[in-house]
Amino acid sequence: MRSSQFILLLLFSIGSPLLFSIRDSILALKTPLEQSRVEILLDKTDQNYCIPSGMISDACCDFETVEKINNDLTPRLRELSKTKFFKYYKLKLYKECPFWKEYGMCVNQACAVETTDESNVPEMWRSDVLGALQTSQAGTFFQPFKKCEYTDQDFCVVEDESDSEGVFVNLLDNPERFTGYAGASASRVWKSIYEENCFNIIPPINNNQFNNNHFASSSTGKQLGNILQNVARRSDPTDNEEICFEKRVYYRLISGLHSSISIHICNEYLNQTTGQWGPNLECFITRVASHPERLQNVYFNYIVLLRAISKAADYLNGYEFCTGDKNQDLQVKAMVSELLNVARSCPETFDEKQMFASPESRLLKEEFKARFRNVSRIMDCVGCDKCRLWGKLQISGLGTALKVLFSYDDEYLNPKVNPNLLTRTEIVALFNTFNRVSESLSAIEHFRHVYQESIRGNDKQINNEESSKVEIETDTKSHESSTTKNTTNRQVDSLSEEYQFIIKAIISTKNILSSYVINFYQTIIRQLEYWNIPVPVLLKSITS
Repeated sequence: MRSSQFILLLLFSIGSPLLFSIRDSILALKTPLEQSRVEILLDKTDQNYCIPSGMISDACCDFETVEKINNDLTPRLRELSKTKFFKYYKLKLYKECPFWKEYGMCVNQACAVETTDESNVPEMWRSDVLGALQTSQAGTFFQPFKKCEYTDQDFCVVEDESDSEGVFVNLLDNPERFTGYAGASASRVWKSIYEENCFNIIPPINNNQFNNNHFASSSTGKQLGNILQNVARRSDPTDNEEICFEKRVYYRLISGLHSSISIHICNEYLNQTTGQWGPNLECFITRVASHPERLQNVYFNYIVLLRAISKAADYLNGYEFCTGDKNQDLQVKAMVSELLNVARSCPETFDEKQMFASPESRLLKEEFKARFRNVSRIMDCVGCDKCRLWGKLQISGLGTALKVLFSYDDEYLNPKVNPNLLTRTEIVALFNTFNRVSESLSAIEHFRHVYQESIRGNDKQINNEESSKVEIETDTKSHESSTTKNTTNRQVDSLSEEYQFIIKAIISTKNILSSYVINFYQTIIRQLEYWNIPVPVLLKSITS
């Protein structure tokens, strides 16, 4: 019996590589779209496509928990972002790029930003009220010290509402979506961020992928299937034991921000044929979903922002959300309080105390800050006004979250003792960034359903084609002996591309399995039957 088991094991060791080579030969015959359909037929994982599960890397919770939390918080964040306090954001939108001369200004109408005159915002927010004195009794030549762009506690350049060069923007009038901004200007921005400011953690990409916001261009229909292949085999650049936790967190934040921005673009994509705005599945698959590490990093950004808001809950509950309208101010305060209660009731998502814990990590923390500040400056080099607006806001939101997590202990976040830890622009950026990442997770769920509907639609089409095939066979059965060849040709012509390539693959397989190989397996089968050993169905199918 032991000898028979040994022979059976030997058979599988010999047969398995042959079967895989046959499979690869079949795939090699087809176009990328057809190859992916073979993969889907052989491996029914498509129903779970874009449904991440398990623990999120470098976090304390899993994907399923985050999605449940987000389903509760999304409508709250969405409504909060529509209020007067949170929809107006002031920034220096037209600041000069500090690193290179930027000539790639976007001329598309979609790139333009509609600014708001200061007369339309509450008086207490205006620069003439908040601004420092420009002259003094010391004389007209006296100039007070200019305010620094950041303090030691800040992780990014902070927008100053008292700056007369800043402009107010109604974020609802300038939604983040596809603008057409791409090419060398966009490539230079993201290359600078990844190659010069990410601790030498560079994603595995080719040069062409820096075009169109660092991700590959959205695919055509014929390319879509190829993108779905081997998704799980994509490598994560942070999967390296030599990369410390702090550097991994830094990279995940940048990658997650970038991926989230790409999701917004794909979810609000302009169909240039119809002129309609809507989700673009191929864009989403190409830029994000076909790269599991990018998808995961969006979830990672979410838990970091959630943890920061939870930690700052006492401070935010004591903050005065002033717009000049007392009724609305009370309403905003109540909305924020409800959101904070939900956030604090969530299980632990991220443990910031693991970072910068050793005395030796002090220098690393300062380098972490410097690099993140640098990224916030690079956002001034974006050639599209609307992209620059949302890039600056969201990098400021992440910077505010890091400031809360790593610059202040829990007891320091006391609104009575330290009422001015965060500026209005930082709070607006923090909540709007959290809202944008929350919308990204909702968009992922939507794209998941769209993808699965497209799969079911293809299955329905195939079933209809099979019914047509049966009808043709029935009509021609009485003439089968004389018209076999014509009937076969008509059947093949009536089949879709999906079945034509399978027929060709079978023919190719017959060629590969030459007569001596078939005889070899037939001999093996006879010997197995002689030993009363069950013959694997796969072996029988090869020789049939």
